Amino acid sequence: MQVSVCGPRESSAVEAEHARQVGRLLAEAGVIVLCGGGTGVMAAVAEGASSAGGLVIGVRPDTDRDAVCAGLSAVLFTGMGEARNAILVASADAVIIIGGSWGTLSELALARSRDIPVISLGTWQILDADGTPLAATISATDPADAVTRALIQG
Repeated sequence: MQVSVCGPRESSAVEAEHARQVGRLLAEAGVIVLCGGGTGVMAAVAEGASSAGGLVIGVRPDTDRDAVCAGLSAVLFTGMGEARNAILVASADAVIIIGGSWGTLSELALARSRDIPVISLGTWQILDADGTPLAATISATDPADAVTRALIQG
């Protein structure tokens, strides 16, 4: 199983801690972790997964080898900018989103358009044109709940 973990490159301390825990728990479950391979949530999930001996693949938007976070087992340099988000989510059985940024919102939309389950941990709420909340994601209460839901959904 492969799970993409997405979130902002400028994350809060809480988001980073959640990402580290999610990464560790996914690795302990034997899941291959996919992330953007940069800073913030991406670096934290890579740190958590690699500290537990997990396989972590970074899918970079650029070709800058100096911009890669520590903890990655392998890196795909796409040179595609944010178009790489489509690769990141299409390669996953489930997506866990921690926090939110515009790039994270695009990953959520791309995953849902492909019927890939999205588990949210403190991220976007999507409303329809009338302002009614849509069930675009599966809400998790904490990192352990997010991982459990990803394992069940994926």
